[in-house]
Order: sequence, then C-alpha cells, then structure tokens
Amino acid sequence: MRRLLLSSMMTACVGLTAFAQKDIGSMVLVEGGPFRNTNSTYYGKGITVPSFYIGKYEVTQKEWVEIMGTNPSRFKGDDLPVEMVTWYECIEYCNKRSIKEGLEPYYNIDKATKDPNNTNDADQIKWTVTINPGANGYRLPTEVEWEYAASGGQLSKNYVYSGSDELDTVGWYYANSGDESLKNVPWFWPRIERNRCRTRPVGSKAPNELGLYDMSGNVREFCWDWYADPAAAGKESLHGLTGPAKGALRVWKGGGWMGVDFPCEIRFRGGYEPFFRAPDQGFRVCRNK
Repeated sequence: MRRLLLSSMMTACVGLTAFAQKDIGSMVLVEGGPFRNTNSTYYGKGITVPSFYIGKYEVTQKEWVEIMGTNPSRFKGDDLPVEMVTWYECIEYCNKRSIKEGLEPYYNIDKATKDPNNTNDADQIKWTVTINPGANGYRLPTEVEWEYAASGGQLSKNYVYSGSDELDTVGWYYANSGDESLKNVPWFWPRIERNRCRTRPVGSKAPNELGLYDMSGNVREFCWDWYADPAAAGKESLHGLTGPAKGALRVWKGGGWMGVDFPCEIRFRGGYEPFFRAPDQGFRVCRNK
C-alpha cells in the first residue's frame, strides 16, 4: 500500500511539473500536430504544425509602453490591446522585448536596405527583415500557426470562431463592442461611431480550447506572412507552411471591434499594408518551443 501511495504521489508530481512547464509567463504552449478543426482552411491538407508558444492575450498597451516608451493607441487603457501600430513596429517590438528579457532576437532588421520582396509601391519604409530560425526570442505567428492555435489545435471542437460557434461569447465586433447592442442591425459606420464601439480589455470574453483569448474579434492581428490569393498559399517553409515569398500586404487574422462577424471566423484571411495604422489593428506574439 505504501509503495502504491508513493508511486501515485510521484505520478502526480510529474503531472504537475509537466503542467507547469506548459506556460512561460503569459505564453501558452501549443502542442503541434495536424489540423483537427474541419472549419480551418488547412484541414485535410496533410499539414503538420510544429509545437510553439503563443501569447494568451493580444499585446496590451501596458506591455507596449514598457518596451517602446510611447502609446500610439486611439483607445487608451493599460489592459486594452495596443492598436494603431504598423507591421514594422510589431517586428521591432518583438526584438526589443527579446533583448530586454535576455532572449536571442528572432529578426534581423536592416533599415538601410529596401526589401526587394516588397512589391508595395506606396511603402516608403520597406525594411529588409530576415529571421534567425533557432532564436528563442519573440516573433509574429505565421498565418498557419495563428489559425492552428485559433482553431483549438489538438483540442479542437470544430468551432467556426475561436472557442465557440457563437461569436458574442468569445469576441468583440461591431454588434457588441459599443454602449448598446447592434445585434441584427446592419453595419453602418456613423451608427457605430454614435454607439461608441471600441476595443475592450483583453481576456474579457471566454477563451478557446487552448486558453487563448480574443482570437476572434477585439483587434485584427498581424501575422508574419505576405498576403496573396489563398490558392497561392500552402508552400513548405520553416514553420511548415507560409504564403508567397513576396507581396504588397501582410496577413491579418481574427477580425476586430469595428467589423462584421465573418472576418472573425478562424479561416478568414485579410491583407493590410505593413506601413498603415488602424484603431482595430494589433497583434500577439509567439516564441519557438
């Protein structure tokens, strides 16, 4: 009996240790594998996603100010997601945060050389950004990683949105982000402004199967990939799958507080100029396992 009790205690301790190792601060370990959510763009495509860490929440204004020193957001609040940030600034944030925490920066940022893969004629920044594949620093998720995490990974319950088939339970969008409900009321920007629709504190809605919040709604989230027609995506890359090698826009996922419901679906993909800012555009960070 004593030996059995000791064995049970050791098993429990191992289990608790394994559980504790799943989180790194506010980062959640996403166990890799094939796509299980049948609503995903990549379901049944033979894609296996490696394990990685991803932020439990969208990057907040408090986190941004601690690293970058200023707050560009239109809607101010420490626990609100940062917005009005460009893709370039998100990349820079990742490196600066990595350095502050003693991690190896994931990105090489060459501000003096125009990126030959950037085909956006209006982009006057065009930093050349390359990666250090084995670095343990912060980075943006690839589109595939983002969708895999949003879809619940290996714990997926086949939801349309991240964590539910009912958007109101997991996400902020135009119909519920204001003072009054606009449910079943057509999208109309002047009405949205009058209703004071806005971002909401991260983690205010229910999480998805992996314990990730706001992957549907609140702010749109930048990914690493260039945006292109979905048919062009699916090529092998460092992280298992990415879009084309060049482009004019960067991918965003998840939808936001001012938009309608369908961009909040896990499979929806949008593109945005890397140098533009918007009050519904933010991001969350990843790290290699």
